[in-house]
Amino acid sequence: MSAKKTTGQKIVAKNKKAFHDYHIDQTLEAGIVLSGPEVKSLRAGKANVRDGYAQLKNGEVFLYNVHISPYAWTTHLAQDPLRVRKLLLHRQEIRKLIGKLHEKGIALIPLKIYFVANGKAKVELALARGKKLYDKRAALKEKESNREMQRNLRREE
Repeated sequence: MSAKKTTGQKIVAKNKKAFHDYHIDQTLEAGIVLSGPEVKSLRAGKANVRDGYAQLKNGEVFLYNVHISPYAWTTHLAQDPLRVRKLLLHRQEIRKLIGKLHEKGIALIPLKIYFVANGKAKVELALARGKKLYDKRAALKEKESNREMQRNLRREE
């Protein structure tokens, strides 16, 4: 029996590169405004959030450069896969973001898109600060040394 607790999430797309390129300060969950064929495409797992980012515009948050492939069996005109999508956040959350995004070097990036138990699509956003090249190298060295220690521990057992 596993001690791991399931949260009822079906992860569609993950931005693994974000953890390499950024220091993640804070995360938050937001809903996405999608069309019907986009939801079906997400359920099929056809999304890419690697180059995505979010911006504030006129007191609302929008998601840019997130590619959701057109659904093959749609009956009406397919939408642009890279179109700008509105994110659904509470007004208080948006106010907090406004202050933090005006700091230098802070970006709002998507970490993953997933479906929650009630069938709604959500995106996990992160307030992130870009890493310098030497930070990336140090993180890789640390990761490699941890792997080496784990290997040595397994050999000793």
